[in-house]
Amino acid sequence: MEIKSVKSSDFKKYGKVVDIDATEILDLAKAYDMPEGVDYFASIEAFEATAAAKVLEKSCFGGMPIEVGMCLGHNTKLNAVEYHRNSEINIAAYDMILLLGEQKDIEDDFTYDTSKIEAFLVPAGVAVEIYGTTLHYAPCSASEGAPFISIVVLPKGTNFDLTEQPTATPEDKLMTAVNKWLIAHEEAAIDGAFNGLKGENIDVLHRS
Repeated sequence: MEIKSVKSSDFKKYGKVVDIDATEILDLAKAYDMPEGVDYFASIEAFEATAAAKVLEKSCFGGMPIEVGMCLGHNTKLNAVEYHRNSEINIAAYDMILLLGEQKDIEDDFTYDTSKIEAFLVPAGVAVEIYGTTLHYAPCSASEGAPFISIVVLPKGTNFDLTEQPTATPEDKLMTAVNKWLIAHEEAAIDGAFNGLKGENIDVLHRS
């Protein structure tokens, strides 16, 4: 699988590089223990207390309340795709790979063909805005055995537990958390998720 740069023109339909100094948040993130698999924290108070978080809130989210969390660990597979009703900021502490698609390619039955996924390298220290129409999920390690850390910035409350599962529209079956619509691959065995990914569960570092 070709791994492209987020600075290439091919990335423009998915997002853009954001010029922000998040060194303070990245230094705090690197102090966390690295899991064998993948951990996600939607909101981390220490991150949200930084000067960088205030810049993100005012400049990247237009003054809306935000949460600053983190996804970290070791991963090489797609496993699922998700989307929100808004953009998301990802900031790489180490080199990482994002597997991305477009919401417009989801079929009427909410299935999605994984052959449409593209891979992009986010270098350490680089921040990217992922558009609300971009399908994404946990980042992948940039090399065999390497860890990844992605600072994740979203509108406050996103990815928190639902107080009740909505059922008013067909799309509601994809909702697994607040402001989170998810389509999983059967191989990933994500509890309670809709298994609508068709094709290979892409392994970005182990493909022929």
